[in-house]
Amino acid sequence: MPIYEVNINDFSNDDYTLIGIHTTLNDYRLAYLLNKHLQVNFRRANYDLDFFQKNIESSYIVYEYTNTKLDQDWFLISNVFKYTLETESISLFGQSDSTSFLIPEKKKVDFFLKIEGGFDYDFIVKLIEKINQIQQIITSYEIEVNSLKSKDFLIF
Repeated sequence: MPIYEVNINDFSNDDYTLIGIHTTLNDYRLAYLLNKHLQVNFRRANYDLDFFQKNIESSYIVYEYTNTKLDQDWFLISNVFKYTLETESISLFGQSDSTSFLIPEKKKVDFFLKIEGGFDYDFIVKLIEKINQIQQIITSYEIEVNSLKSKDFLIF
């Protein structure tokens, strides 16, 4: 009987671009502003990206939009999850606030905009220019996906 082997790289989808967004906005406010300025329609997904690492469960918020004209799927993904740890010490402070990141090598990025489907370089450049024109956004830029160690967390 033959033995079959499945390689995880067979399922990787490199047909997407990733834009990092720096902002102090909440997720719903950012989605609203992107909808308004980019003429898109982000809606809260009925799922989150949930991970369980080191006895800590983290959940990253996802918004999604499908552009049927250009055959594109857009995802707005939070990179930051804040949680409170209960400590067992007899001190004044029995709690400590901590933060985990979806992509740890990009700790300064607050949100990722993942676009799957057909697009060209000029489309991405113009999109980033439009995002950067939003007053409440500090900056945004394209991220080289292949340089990320944790890029598998973006496959869903």
